[in-house]
Amino acid sequence: MSSYAAPLKDMHFVLRELADLDRVARLPGFEEASADVVAAILDEASKFASGVLAPINASGDREGARWADHAVTMPAGFKDAYRQFAEAGWNGLSCEPEFGGQGLPKLVSAAVQEMWKAANISFSLCPLLTLGAIEALTLVGSAEQKRKYLPNMIAGRWTGTMNLTEPQAGSDLAAVRTRALPQGDGSYRIFGQKIFITYGEHDMAENIVHLVLARTPDAPEGVKGISLFVVPKFMVDDQGNLGARNDARCVSIEHKLGIHASPTCVMAYGDDGKGAIGTLVGRENEGLKYMFIMMNAARFAVGLEGLALGEAAYQKALAYARERVQGRAIEGSAASVSIIRHPDIRRMLMLMKSQIEAMRALAYSVAAAHDAALHHGEVEERRRNQALVDLMIPVVKGWCTETGNELAHLGVQVHGGMGFIEETGAAQYLRDARITTIYEGTTGIQANDLVGRKIAREGGATLKTVIEEMRQTEAQLAAQGGADFVALGAALGRGITALAEAAEYIVGRYGDDIRGVSVGAVPFLKLMGSVCGGWLMARAALISQTKIAAGDTDPFYPAKIATARFYADHVLAAAPGLAHTVIHGAPGALALAEEMF
Repeated sequence: MSSYAAPLKDMHFVLRELADLDRVARLPGFEEASADVVAAILDEASKFASGVLAPINASGDREGARWADHAVTMPAGFKDAYRQFAEAGWNGLSCEPEFGGQGLPKLVSAAVQEMWKAANISFSLCPLLTLGAIEALTLVGSAEQKRKYLPNMIAGRWTGTMNLTEPQAGSDLAAVRTRALPQGDGSYRIFGQKIFITYGEHDMAENIVHLVLARTPDAPEGVKGISLFVVPKFMVDDQGNLGARNDARCVSIEHKLGIHASPTCVMAYGDDGKGAIGTLVGRENEGLKYMFIMMNAARFAVGLEGLALGEAAYQKALAYARERVQGRAIEGSAASVSIIRHPDIRRMLMLMKSQIEAMRALAYSVAAAHDAALHHGEVEERRRNQALVDLMIPVVKGWCTETGNELAHLGVQVHGGMGFIEETGAAQYLRDARITTIYEGTTGIQANDLVGRKIAREGGATLKTVIEEMRQTEAQLAAQGGADFVALGAALGRGITALAEAAEYIVGRYGDDIRGVSVGAVPFLKLMGSVCGGWLMARAALISQTKIAAGDTDPFYPAKIATARFYADHVLAAAPGLAHTVIHGAPGALALAEEMF
């Protein structure tokens, strides 16, 4: 049986001390998100994650989703778990109250989503896509579309999907061929095929609302000719009642390396010749812009998946390291010891623990900035926070998923040979995590977005502001004194310098040598993630020292300082090397002619 216990202590620490929950709760519309209310929500979410979702994680992986005659049957327990999930109101946690949501901050929702993903990643993918569809319709849907679809989607009675990819197109959305033919009554007939559609078909909800990219007859070529359409599985009348089955069907599901309980569907629109009936979202030829609303929400959520799977793998590895007795202590002992006594096991567990804490700090801080970008009373503060969110989304998505894969790998390694055996459960996290670096744009796509759109295009302005804040923390570390804080400050300083030099190179060279600069895009993304993580770990250490100085004897705080020191010495130490690769790595990467490979 899969076991998971939400790391509530660290979650609360990050929410309060690093993401500043109190400040978020003062934003207009979030007044009810008090510390007590949030604590109660997280406590109940923890119980649901460990009591309902975690027990069906391994069994769902073994059984998998099953397809027959255009229908998908979910593994045992999933339908009932989803019913409980919807009835408890979890689906609408951060959705608009106007349509039945609870209107809580994204910061709170992020912590809760981390639990769902860690307890059962396959299950969590269903509400993930639904929330993206809800956000898109909330922001750009018509009044009729909102009235017709949002209440039932927010209540969890209906789920949502996002249909982008086609067999010939992959990530190149300019190559989308799905057609949308206007019918003269405001509706369209959709014809085409989409692949890799998560939860495109399942038996957990009454209806599935597909958001589909397609081209109208007179649309221009490329991405400028893409429109977005709502295409429900079952038609919906003006009173919200379900009607006839639409011509949108799942023709197969993929057989995958992991996430076996999440149906990844091939969807066919218009196979019966009539076409699937859909309605336009927003204006024609602006579908890609609208889809990016869903995509950015999904990219942040997939970043949380990297964090969550790293946490789950760590919990399993830690439990095994404590109970597995093998070998004598390297310094000498008469009896065999638990493997947690061995230095290399300790190193691997600390790599897991420290990077999980850094990822959580980064993800939650970005969620808090998202809340401020939408709700702050001052225009300039909204703009500043939105610029920060835009900068950090590819980092959260790319760095957290790449790191999550590394941690799942370490989890198997801690188990040794038993980690390669499916029954221990460590391998499932490795298999499940692998897709996260591909979902919603590969790490290379995230890195190109970061380097091209978020750094070069604005001359690194937003990053420079972040670096100024990092330098302030560096100065605070020096002022604090003591061996740990001096070492933290030195490591952070080297990391900041490496990040600044790499960013300066990108800004200066991108216009003249886009190909060469792009060679270093992924190393730069990793550099930025690790330095941002080190900065937040350093802030956590300073806060912890303040707690200790005030007389708090909770061992959580000295452990936080020790973990930050480890991160500085083992993770942040790589920053200068990554910067070297960004600045000097292009000639070697581009030296060989294609036929020489």
